[in-house]
Amino acid sequence: MSQGLLRQDGGGVDTPFTPDILARNFEQIVFFNEYDGNFSGRGGASPLRRWEDPVRMEVIFGASVPPSRRKSDTDDVNRYARRLARATGHPVSAVGQPNFLVIIASEDDRSETLMQAATRVPGISAASLRALRDMRRDTYCAVAAYAAGPNANVYTAAVAVIRAENPDLLRLSCIHEELAQGMGLANDSPAARPSIFNDDDEFALLTDHDELLLQMLYDPRLRPGMSATEAAPITRIIARELLGGPL
Repeated sequence: MSQGLLRQDGGGVDTPFTPDILARNFEQIVFFNEYDGNFSGRGGASPLRRWEDPVRMEVIFGASVPPSRRKSDTDDVNRYARRLARATGHPVSAVGQPNFLVIIASEDDRSETLMQAATRVPGISAASLRALRDMRRDTYCAVAAYAAGPNANVYTAAVAVIRAENPDLLRLSCIHEELAQGMGLANDSPAARPSIFNDDDEFALLTDHDELLLQMLYDPRLRPGMSATEAAPITRIIARELLGGPL
């Protein structure tokens, strides 16, 4: 923070972006995966993926997380779920049988907490959570989304893991990034600014730019399974509509 990183202002006059930049960032963040399935290397190109059913989030804590921390982190997740719903226009809540689990646990109790997750959501098994269980020590947080239905590009479940050892702002930053990535913004891009989908850590929390990416992702003119080439003419129209540029 003393270096001007982990900003919480959502971007400002120093971070302008045009419709073309927004569309380009959308392409880089939506149509590529940040990691492979083991979180050990970069992922490759991907079709557009998102949810069709309502997203229902629940927070599960490791045994070492104290009650006061549990309340504040749960409040942060619930508040952010409402923001994701507003940005996407898609139902996101903390009500009902969960299909998006948010695990906040320490290194010592993460494995045990993930075992609980494997019993809570259909389509998630202990084996499918192995990569999250074996998360590298220098990884602050991660998310895995699953498509167990007939369409491999429609998410039906997700699990985010956030280290309880992270300081307060870093935990909140993880909530913002991983839950948005679990909605379908699966990649990071060094060109994205102002954005949390950039490994430079300039921004800690979801920015105005990122909310527009979420709005674009759930625009009904796009559909799960579209390639970047198929979507490009449409995303450029949407970006110009959102930012008021010429069509």
